[in-house]
Formats: sequence, C-alpha cells, structure tokens
Amino acid sequence: MTVSSTLTKYGLTKAFDRLYTDPEKNLASLMDWADKFSKGLYPGQRKAIRRAIEDPNDPYYPFVRHIIRDIDPEVMKTVSTNFFIQGNLVSGPRREKLRKKYNCNIPWAILLDPTSACNLHCTGCWAAEYGNKLNLTYEEIDDIILQGKELGIYVYIYTGGEPLVRKDDLIRLCEKHNDCVFLSFTNGTLIDEDFADEMLRVKNFVPAISLEGFGEATDSRRGEGVYDKALRAMKLLHDRKLFYGISCCYTSVNYESLTSDDYWDMMIEHGAYFVWYFHYMPVGNDASLDLLPSPEERTYVYHKIRKLRSSKPLFAMDFQNDAEYVGGCIAGGRYYLHINANGDVDPCVFIHYSDSNIREKRLLDILQSPLFMAYHDGQPFNDNMLRPCPMLENPDKLQEMVKRTGAKSTDLESPESVDHLCGKCVSYADKWSSRAESLWEERKEEKASKAGQ
Repeated sequence: MTVSSTLTKYGLTKAFDRLYTDPEKNLASLMDWADKFSKGLYPGQRKAIRRAIEDPNDPYYPFVRHIIRDIDPEVMKTVSTNFFIQGNLVSGPRREKLRKKYNCNIPWAILLDPTSACNLHCTGCWAAEYGNKLNLTYEEIDDIILQGKELGIYVYIYTGGEPLVRKDDLIRLCEKHNDCVFLSFTNGTLIDEDFADEMLRVKNFVPAISLEGFGEATDSRRGEGVYDKALRAMKLLHDRKLFYGISCCYTSVNYESLTSDDYWDMMIEHGAYFVWYFHYMPVGNDASLDLLPSPEERTYVYHKIRKLRSSKPLFAMDFQNDAEYVGGCIAGGRYYLHINANGDVDPCVFIHYSDSNIREKRLLDILQSPLFMAYHDGQPFNDNMLRPCPMLENPDKLQEMVKRTGAKSTDLESPESVDHLCGKCVSYADKWSSRAESLWEERKEEKASKAGQ
C-alpha cells in the first residue's frame, strides 16, 4: 500500500467519524473530501450524490439518510473504504496502467462460483445444469484474490450454485482479505442469525437476494416458502444494520410485476439499498425462448426503471439497458469476468465458453488468451449502447469469436454449441434492432438537449 493510499483511507475514516457525530452538518464536508480525492473521476455521479445530500426535493435525499441511519457506522466505513477508495480511486489508475502495459483488459471485478451446489432447484436456472459436485477450494479462491489484487482488483462477486453453501469459507476469505469487498448473489434461505452476526463482524460481505417478484412468483420458481425465507433474511440483515440488496431477472412473464410501483415499494419497505435487474438469457440446451421479452416488453422495462429510479429512493442497475453508462459490453475482463466452480474462466456469467482454466494458467495470462483478446479487440460490439451483447443482440459476433479462438463450452452436464446458443438469439436480435435504434436516437437527442441548456 502506498503512502498516498494510506493517507486517503485515513482521511476517509476521519471524515466518517465526523459525519456520525453530526450527520446533517457534516454530509457536505464528506462530499467535499470525496471531490478533493477523486482526481476528477466520476463527475456526474459525484454531482448526483451532492444533490441528494443537499436538496430535500431530490428523491434520494431520504435514501442518503437511510444509509446513515440504518447501516452500522463501522460497516459503512469498511464497505466505503474497500469499494470506493481501494476498489476505485486507489486501484483504478493501477488497472489502467496495466491495461496499457499488457494491451489487454484488466477487470474491475471478478465473478466466481465457489460451488455448483445449491440447496434449491429453481425452474430455468442454468446453474443447476452443472450438477452439484464442483467446487473451488478455499486455497484456489484465495489464490484468485491474491492474483487479482496484484492487478488492482478489490471487488469480488460470488455466484453459483448457491454461494452460501460455502459460508464458512466465504467468511474466512472476508477476514483474510479485509481490504476487499465481497458481494454475493444468493437465494437468501441460508442467511440465519449466526451468519448475519458473522457478516457484522467482518463487515465486508454484501448479499444480493434473488427474488422473482412477490410471493407467488418467487415460490413458483424457487419452491414453497422461499419468499418468506428471503424476507426473513432481509429482516435479520436490517436488524444488524448490514448493507444488502435484491437481484431480479425479468422475463416475458414477470416484467410488469418486477417493475411495478408496488414491487419497488416492497423492496424499499424491507430496507434494500440496491437492486440489480437482469434480462433473461436463453442459456442452456433446454432454455425456454418463450421467456425472452419482446421488443415492446423490453422497451417497457427500459422506460419504467428509469422512471422509478428517478422518483423512488432505491439504487437500481439495469444490466442490459444501462450499457450507455459503461460504454457497452463489460465482459471479457473489460469490467469483469467469470470463473466457474470447475475453474473455467468465461468472459461473461451468461456466456459459457472458455479457452482457459485458472488451475492451469495465471489470471494475467488468461486475460491475454485468444478469447479474451477477441473481446478486448472487439469491444464495443455495437455503437448502439442498447445493443451491447455479442450474444443476445449481436449473435454473429460471439459465433465468430468462439470459432476463431477455439473456445469450448464449459457446461459439463450438457455442452451447448455456440451455433445452437446464438441461433436462439437471431430472431430476438433482428426484432430488437429497429426498436433499439429508435430508442438510441431518442436518447442521444435527450442528452444533446440537456447539454445545450
């Protein structure tokens, strides 16, 4: 750790100490500190945060107070330090330097599957296709994190399987790597009092609980009683003043429910701080094409989420429709990559093809492998940021990259050819194309109008 980063962390800690002595008085001072140490990064985000701090009419004014009032101060300091300072301000320049040095992508975060095992068997879950025998050992995950930190990566996100099947190892990793932040997608059913207490102790573990909507929709896919168990988990987390959110996959069946005012009010009522929205992906030989949203349904989601997050105090990310904010596809190591429980390194959590395994290659070597360099050289895959994905909206791009690099399917139970996968997306891509062009032109005109004001 450099002297500069140590001083920055020390300054943040002191700023938080002052904040909690008199929040209303010192919120602006904390933002002044963030502006000083940001080195000009993220100006739009910092402007929005300052507005939420200072303007009582801003919809996120109560959200800021929710964070201060309902998150344990030490948890808040740890997550903020590890995420904003270590994961972005300090390590961001290092990652950029390495990108230029090695002429390859260096990700901001690593997604990994500690296990393929799960205590549920949800309808349509591609993870279930892997079976339940695969695991990354504690030592392997530890080594991945050590390699990642050498490259400036301090954000780690667990998927699966159900990651909390390995809850003891995950807590050990939080302890050892207390300068990182760990987020986990989870069904929430394994979060009990003891684990919530452990989360409060280590302070750097953030769960995102998966829901399909309200009780009937969630239980019909995940099993009877799962919705109530998820709500109980959120209460345990809220009672301990922990940081947590929700994850949703929208389909042709549930898109209206997941973006309803009632659903957002429910998430806010249960104390969630963020929600991730994911577009359904037809991954796997048996994936249902009927669940793919139509152009009209995706357009509805596009507009509704923007309306909701501009009016309700909940931070929301729309994984497929927010590509404009990150310059297109973020996979292939550009912002993240995925390592499955067999050690195969996929460019994306939804694209299960690989030419490398973490048990055979170092992380930096994998980022320079043919498949990952194809991503590096091909991004963005479309100038229209509403058509970012090389599979869903540009299926010819993924077909070409996989065939050219010799990448193989990493689904060990039922390998799916890239022709089969991409063939399922051709009709969707064609239908979405014209709608995406209209929306993108509208968006550019909107941004130009705001810039001229």
